[in-house]
Amino acid sequence: MNATGAGYPLASLYVGDLHEDVTEAMLYEKFSPAGPIMSIRVCRDISTRRSLGYAYINFQQPADAERALDTMNFEVIKGRPIRIMWSQRDPGLRKSGVGNVFIKNLDDSIDNKALYDTFSAFGNILSCKVVCDENGSRGYGFVHFETQEAANRAIQTMNGMLLNDRKVFVGHFKSRREREMEYGAKVMEFTNVYIKNFGEDMDDVRLKEIFSAFGNTLSVKVMMDDSGRSRGFGFVNFGNHEEAQKAVTEMNGKEINGRMVYVGRAQKRIERQSELKRRFEQIKQERISRYQGVNLYVKNLDDGIDDERLRKEFSPYGTITSAKVMTDGGHSKGFGFVCFSSPEEATKAVTEMNGRIVSTKPLYVALAQRKEERKAILTNQYMQRLATMRTLPGPMLGSFQQPASYYLPAMPQPTGRAYYNPSPVAPVRPTPHWTTQQSRPPQYHHHPPAPVLRAVPPRRVASNISTMKQASTQVPRVGPQSQRVGHGTSRTNARTGASHRVYVSRCPTTRAKTNAR
Repeated sequence: MNATGAGYPLASLYVGDLHEDVTEAMLYEKFSPAGPIMSIRVCRDISTRRSLGYAYINFQQPADAERALDTMNFEVIKGRPIRIMWSQRDPGLRKSGVGNVFIKNLDDSIDNKALYDTFSAFGNILSCKVVCDENGSRGYGFVHFETQEAANRAIQTMNGMLLNDRKVFVGHFKSRREREMEYGAKVMEFTNVYIKNFGEDMDDVRLKEIFSAFGNTLSVKVMMDDSGRSRGFGFVNFGNHEEAQKAVTEMNGKEINGRMVYVGRAQKRIERQSELKRRFEQIKQERISRYQGVNLYVKNLDDGIDDERLRKEFSPYGTITSAKVMTDGGHSKGFGFVCFSSPEEATKAVTEMNGRIVSTKPLYVALAQRKEERKAILTNQYMQRLATMRTLPGPMLGSFQQPASYYLPAMPQPTGRAYYNPSPVAPVRPTPHWTTQQSRPPQYHHHPPAPVLRAVPPRRVASNISTMKQASTQVPRVGPQSQRVGHGTSRTNARTGASHRVYVSRCPTTRAKTNAR
């Protein structure tokens, strides 16, 4: 398996189907026998901090990651078999469909491991998954091969074969856009028409009389309740699409017995749900495009700033369409949004207001980003940091800032590290206030010779104010015995190590006086 290719350069594994109680420490204990690990991250919900059921493990070497993938896939942790695949952070490559195979009509007993074992004979598998819900398998799954050639061999061999006495369909994976295009083509060829909002007096015979004017009606049905009265809707099936389309065009919005009826293409429930979802996504994309470059994110707001104050602060820079301070229980959360009518006005507001102090706090103002954009930026920064780490000659935990919710185990030190003895150079000590002379011959054989110290006369000061500094506590310690210093005596406090300053008289008949401060 090409773990070091362009798609998988960082020896990073995705581990899915995790129990919610699985932690980074458990994963490290499980995967560390495969090789040195750089980092482990269990992805969690940003608000509840509950596990999302998957994690990323970054090894130091691609060979170790490949070993873990080959030997630990589908092993059980806390009662659940885990699913391991190469971490593919590029959504373009992940959604390209190259080498991806779709399998349906699977028996309920087919799980991830059984599907993997069945299709691994055709080539290296990057990922394998049977789609499940709370009731178990939903009867279909996906196998992503490393190459398109392996996927083609699997399709040619397995399509129509029996797996646990059920004939399975195996074909190329189709993206949502491709499926929607095919679905749209089928939509254009409908023959079944749905009619609603007619009265309770409508029955099959009368409905057929109304719609038979547009062509050959194969079937007509008015839906009834338990009492035999019309429920206000029904269906008419025509012989071809042209007749059905003509009926929709002519009858939609017309009045029947004083009621305006709706006439349109009949849809299954799943088709209606898909169409509503498609319309919602279309409206969402239009809204995103409309607010692109004009919506500002403002944080570090003072607690006293409300919507009106926020609008007032930003109104000098253009026409504001909306200004909102986010709150929780009536209290400001410290951030909000301001939407302008044009990107130029929004850019000017960012330039002028970012860093400006409003009330008591400096504002942070920037263009608002969608959650997906922020996530992509953070992921890109994280991958760049990992790439930088891998270029270093050895594991260096201190070379980067540990991200939140990451588990970084202690890395084994490389063998053959050079050992350096302590430096033979003696440490530098502060210069004392006195000088040393050659010591006398030792009088005791069991004690080292003590240096004889000569006191340095104090510096004369022009002012009457004393500027004498207390003796430093960093000077070498001297034993408690008295020593001769010229014509005076120096004593050292053995408990504190602080020396008393000595004044020596130059007169040979005068003894030194000791400042006992």
